[in-house]
Amino acid sequence: MVFQRDNDLLQVVEFQHVKPGKGPAFVRTKLKNLRSGAIFEEKLRPDQKYEEVRVENRRMDYLYADGDLLVVMDKETYDQISIPAEMLGKQIDLLVENEELTVAMNGEEPISVEMPLTVVREVTFCEPGVKGDTATGATKQATVEGGATVNVPLFINIGDRLKIDTRTYSYLERAKD
Repeated sequence: MVFQRDNDLLQVVEFQHVKPGKGPAFVRTKLKNLRSGAIFEEKLRPDQKYEEVRVENRRMDYLYADGDLLVVMDKETYDQISIPAEMLGKQIDLLVENEELTVAMNGEEPISVEMPLTVVREVTFCEPGVKGDTATGATKQATVEGGATVNVPLFINIGDRLKIDTRTYSYLERAKD
């Protein structure tokens, strides 16, 4: 749910209804400011009223970077819009051309951008792999398409395609072609 307060768009990330022994009930929430990206906790009382904002999630393809802006194209209407690169945060290192993104729109204003939960990227640089080094659980750093650095097992080599979790930058498995 997204609501507006003091000209900020706030998204409810987590909530818990609390009925203490004394006093009125309240809702303990974790809120995300969609314009600044800040996440904070707050108690909301039932007598407080907020206007719910209609948010539409659109699937868009990333086309190219234009300075600090990312140009994306709506898959249904083929309209191109520019969104600030900082909306993606550090995930921008995993972004490659033609990647499908989910853009939350408030009318015609983009308010947040999300990448898929997992992406497949090719390793562009890492130390040479050693066959049989799988039992120790040791890792090394590998650079993948887009420029992100990911910790991977020792047997990974340049050219391998990896499945990566975009939320944690963690290696999941080798991609099955």
